[in-house]
Amino acid sequence: MEKNITFEEGCRRVEAVFERDWKGTDELARMERLELEKRAIMGYEDAMNQYLERINEIIEEENLDNVQFPQWYRNLSEAVFHELYGLAGLAPWAYDQTEEYRRSSSAKIIGDRMYCLIEGTAVLQPQTIERQRREQLKRALLLSTPGERLEKGFHEIYMRNGIRITIYSGDRTKDGQDVMVFRKYILQELTFEEMVRLGTIPEDAVPLFRVMIRLGFNVIFAGPVRSGKTTFMQIWQKHENPSLEGLAISTDPETPWHEIMAEAPVMQLVADGEQLEDITRSLLRGDNDYVILEEMRDAQAYRLALEITSTGTRRSKATVHTGDPVMLPYTMASKIRTKYGGDTQGIILQIFRNFNYILEFCSDEDNRGRKRLKSMWEYCYDAEKDRPAVYCICRYDGSGSWKWQYHLGADKVAAAAMRPEDFAEMEAIMKDLERRNPLTEGRVIYPRYYKPALAENPQRCEL
Repeated sequence: MEKNITFEEGCRRVEAVFERDWKGTDELARMERLELEKRAIMGYEDAMNQYLERINEIIEEENLDNVQFPQWYRNLSEAVFHELYGLAGLAPWAYDQTEEYRRSSSAKIIGDRMYCLIEGTAVLQPQTIERQRREQLKRALLLSTPGERLEKGFHEIYMRNGIRITIYSGDRTKDGQDVMVFRKYILQELTFEEMVRLGTIPEDAVPLFRVMIRLGFNVIFAGPVRSGKTTFMQIWQKHENPSLEGLAISTDPETPWHEIMAEAPVMQLVADGEQLEDITRSLLRGDNDYVILEEMRDAQAYRLALEITSTGTRRSKATVHTGDPVMLPYTMASKIRTKYGGDTQGIILQIFRNFNYILEFCSDEDNRGRKRLKSMWEYCYDAEKDRPAVYCICRYDGSGSWKWQYHLGADKVAAAAMRPEDFAEMEAIMKDLERRNPLTEGRVIYPRYYKPALAENPQRCEL
């Protein structure tokens, strides 16, 4: 047996055998090999296992059993596969091969460096990925999207296991500093109690959230990227009545509602932008009890949310990237008007009528893995005074506790008329929260962007 064969030399020997196999086949076999390679890199176990079986045979034939492989791989055959055809040094993260990687929701390759989000911090990893291997990885990933041109500087790809990959390269990046961003869904223990344990929400808010779910309010979950808003919406939705029919619309297939609510009849659609616009009419004809809109970010999504909730649909949930819940109605209305026309002021009022509460989340600046409920707001509209208002129901005080205000607008009273016992419970809980930890400042905001006298000239509705 040969001694001191390096891992790089071992990989070259295995690759040489694969090349001989390739040259000795006909065109049909080569096409099948390319399809197998595509399926293997995208995470299909049957294809990966075929590669691993052949690699094990070559390792034995070439007497490579004692080759030392990098510590971040589990065994030699997996190391060779991923270095030659798979995800290179990213593979241990993508396939949760350590407890640390299992809890990591994102990874980045910047140039030849690899970072993983560990306990809320981007940590430089020991493995490096050279330019040639990155180009090979990019080409292999793009096999799953034949419509994408290799020279294009931006790509979004999804692996079999749901990992979302965003690639920036070419003219969009500096030379040698191309970027690959990988995000994966981490199936967590989706309970309010777990959020209390993590310090995301206060314990005394759990009964309030449960009764709000039973009452069926339309709720928006807001915050920047990685603030915990989507996870909290999943928890909220998981406590929904499983006998109700739901429709989940997302811009990517990241949230597995069929796993979170395995018994519930939830239809899952993936659409964005023009695609979403094309199916809006059919969605409005649906008989769903509620709708989930993940990552509302453009006029099409905002308009769909309004049209669905305007039909009287309750129990709807949505997530949106914003750090200003008070300004959100103006932002939504402006985007809708810019694309579809209409009266900005009228659209603003529609938003205040259709959505009841918005919960804002954030990440701890010192530890991005720690999430907080930053604030909770109630959208209200007084028809007699023709005046919308945003009431701050809850605000995190920065020292580990939350301040509360009791308020229930007339529309909330009307919406809860069919469930008087639940409404009485919600009222009692909110009064008790305010009594024990009252909010004294910033209790209500009357948005200055609503100016009904200017309704015929929405362009002048400045802040």
